[in-house]
Amino acid sequence: MKGIVSLVGAGPGDPDLLTRKAARRLAEADLVLYDALVSPETLALAARAQRFYVGKRCRRHAMAQETI
Repeated sequence: MKGIVSLVGAGPGDPDLLTRKAARRLAEADLVLYDALVSPETLALAARAQRFYVGKRCRRHAMAQETI
């Protein structure tokens, strides 16, 4: 299987401040792994993607590192 992996630093900021390329990658994504810092508005840009919360907090891990 062939594909593209993009790392988009979205953070908690305004989604309008993402680069055009970052917004395009989110819109084209099939899969998005995100944590608690990513806003719902930014996640909405990845409307067609399967989304998985992979955030980690002290003693509260949503998903094992090996799985990610």
